[in-house]
Order: sequence, then C-alpha cells, then structure tokens
Amino acid sequence: MTEPSPGPYVGEFEQLVLLAILRLDDDAYGATIRRLIEDATGRAISIGAIYTTLERLHAKGLVTPHIADPTGERGGRRRKVYTLQRAGRRAIARAWASWSNMTRGLQPKLTSS
Repeated sequence: MTEPSPGPYVGEFEQLVLLAILRLDDDAYGATIRRLIEDATGRAISIGAIYTTLERLHAKGLVTPHIADPTGERGGRRRKVYTLQRAGRRAIARAWASWSNMTRGLQPKLTSS
C-alpha cells in the first residue's frame, strides 16, 4: 500500500505566510500578514511579495480569500481576508514536524561559541 501524497511543497516564505494567517485568524489580510512577518523576522518585505505568495498558496489550495465587511479604520474600504484550508493546516503541520525533527538536540550546538 502506498502512503498518501504529502501535498504541495511549501517553501520558507510560504511557511511564514501560512503561519501568519494561522496566528492572525480573521484579521489575516495583506498588510497585517506583512507586518507580522516583518516584526517576527526583522526582514523588510514588499507588499507585492505577500500578494504573490498569497496567490500561489491559493492556487495550491492551501488558503482561501474572501472579502470582509468594511471597517471604520480603513475608511470604509473592504479588504480581502485569507483563511487556511485543511490542506494549508496540514502543510504547515508537516513543515513544523520536519523542522522540529531536524532541530531536535541542536540547541547546544547553536548556542556554543
């Protein structure tokens, strides 16, 4: 019997975007995703890179966009909010497990001078 397909490959930046969506819940739109990743990583990220990645994740079936109701702080403009699909949750869980397995026991090597 063959094992089920592991699903689409997600690269490092895609993983960061998936994690941001997971953390932000109903507030996961381009600008908040960008801000969270920049704050967490110290990397300067263009909004274009965020939207390109969101489109790619949507094409892979990992996220779904929907238009949210307008809010007062945005001057009444509607925004596109992203949610993780089941496949997106599985993809980030696999990435997390791989990272955990690969880094287990490495703390002393990473912190030694």
